[in-house]
Amino acid sequence: MAPNRVALSKNAGSNKSMFSTVYDEATNPENTTIVRSLMVFTAGVAFLHSSLGELLLPP
Repeated sequence: MAPNRVALSKNAGSNKSMFSTVYDEATNPENTTIVRSLMVFTAGVAFLHSSLGELLLPP
């Protein structure tokens, strides 16, 4: 017996772009701790990669 086909309309999925989906998830209140942690990590990596990171080296 052939499997049944499910008819899907073109509007069944969301038509949001990837950037709007990422923005919606980043601003979601459930994800604030994760977004904040990523921002602190990114700022730390940027600081250590910059010339200011050399101030942490011993003389």
